[in-house]
Amino acid sequence: MSGARLTGRKLIEKMTMKTIKKYIGAHVSAAGGVENAPLNAVKIGATAFALFTKNQRQWTASPLTGESVLLFKENLVKAGISDDYVLPHDSYLINIGNPDDLKRNKSLNALLDEAQRAEKLGLKLLNFHPGAHLKAIDEESCMNRIADGINSVIEDTEQIIMVLENTAGQGSSVGHTFEQLSYIISRVKDKSRVGICLDTCHLFAAGYDLRSEKACAQTFESFGNIIGFNYLRGMHLNDAKSEYDSHVDRHNSLGKGNIGLDAFRFIMNDSRFDNMPLILETTDDSLWKKEIELLYSFTD
Repeated sequence: MSGARLTGRKLIEKMTMKTIKKYIGAHVSAAGGVENAPLNAVKIGATAFALFTKNQRQWTASPLTGESVLLFKENLVKAGISDDYVLPHDSYLINIGNPDDLKRNKSLNALLDEAQRAEKLGLKLLNFHPGAHLKAIDEESCMNRIADGINSVIEDTEQIIMVLENTAGQGSSVGHTFEQLSYIISRVKDKSRVGICLDTCHLFAAGYDLRSEKACAQTFESFGNIIGFNYLRGMHLNDAKSEYDSHVDRHNSLGKGNIGLDAFRFIMNDSRFDNMPLILETTDDSLWKKEIELLYSFTD
């Protein structure tokens, strides 16, 4: 990148003067309390961020304290980041498509807790992986269980939008095709409370090409036709260590993987990706600040 190019907050301030429409950040640490996440986002020049509101590898956690909730909201204001551009992620343990009823109920309770924690923080979105059939039931039955689970969580919450993340199709996970995601959405009763987060690495590994402007145009045209951009609530911007159509989920830093930079240049210059959280989950967090600057530079 050119030494004369604006960096950090100065670059963001320049974008703000032009009416910023792309909100970029990363999945930042909430170590020491969720209230630290907005401050960690500011350190990398972010205008959006993702976080875990509890330990992502444990089933339960202590309730959020009133002090943590208040500080989180105060720090969001200090950071200048709207709650519209915060995309919390649920625990990796949750599988509401689980064919075992007892284990599925455990996942449903955990997902509800995640949704209620997000609502307590004043957030509007909750990103989660659809689930897996574990080779014990067919894909359709698994997707029906996922949709029923989403309906259950929606009934017991007030406003949270349940944001399905597309998967790479690794193992027995579902949600790796636009058709599968569309099927799940079709069975959700309140369509205003469900959305999609597209992960670029997962797309590529699932067989959706992003390696050129033409490939991106075709992939996102397919998404628009099968699901619809009205359901797109956010994105994870990741390059891929995994091969195209490999169904292997391996993220990489931008421009260092098999996707390359054309996809991210395409996204940054397409208005269909405006006004939503665009979140880095790339592998080297020391590069996040530079990656955010790089992405904004594509709109110069």
